[in-house]
Amino acid sequence: MHVVIMGCGRVGSTLAHSLESRGHSVAVIDQDADAFRRLGPGFAGITVTGAGFDGEVLRQAGIERADAFAAVSSGDNSNIISARLARETFGVSRVAARIYDQRRAQVYERLGIPTVATVRWTADRMLRHLVPEGNVEIFRDPTSTVSIIEVPVHKDWIGRPLRQLEQAVGARVAYLNRFGIGTLPTASTVVQEGDQVYMLVTDDINGPVTSVAAAPPEGGH
Repeated sequence: MHVVIMGCGRVGSTLAHSLESRGHSVAVIDQDADAFRRLGPGFAGITVTGAGFDGEVLRQAGIERADAFAAVSSGDNSNIISARLARETFGVSRVAARIYDQRRAQVYERLGIPTVATVRWTADRMLRHLVPEGNVEIFRDPTSTVSIIEVPVHKDWIGRPLRQLEQAVGARVAYLNRFGIGTLPTASTVVQEGDQVYMLVTDDINGPVTSVAAAPPEGGH
């Protein structure tokens, strides 16, 4: 893949190195040429000085052959404008933008631009550590319809088939975190002590799903 990144701050430079280490070609855009020092001397990709919402700058970065585009500068407006330009003008299929203002993030997701709302993401993960019994959303689809939430499960579900839990709450399990490793459930998966259960829900069933999972199963003790 060829990936174009707008913004060479800590996120952009880390993303660039991660992609390059996986064998992808990378181009990084930033208005400040000094920002490219974060990439280090070993970076083999392209660096382009300029604004990521400038069509010519994007072309220099190889946007016309890009498979993906990430807008991770410090400005919400710049990120969303460049993301829409990459998607709508240059036809890049995989586009994502970092957004600080959560209200804007919801609007842009409805436009089909996946966003990472930095403040909300950080707050949610802090909440997860501070109030581990809380219900934390870890993903929401671009249409803001379906989300993945961590669902606290009553201890009496331990030893029971996961499909029984799904039937009781009326929702599908997206994955489990077992012993610190993400695990896809199978038809024979049984709930084990320490499992973190992540379910696919819509807003209208979020509350009921959480309530049922937090209660002991019918007929349980």
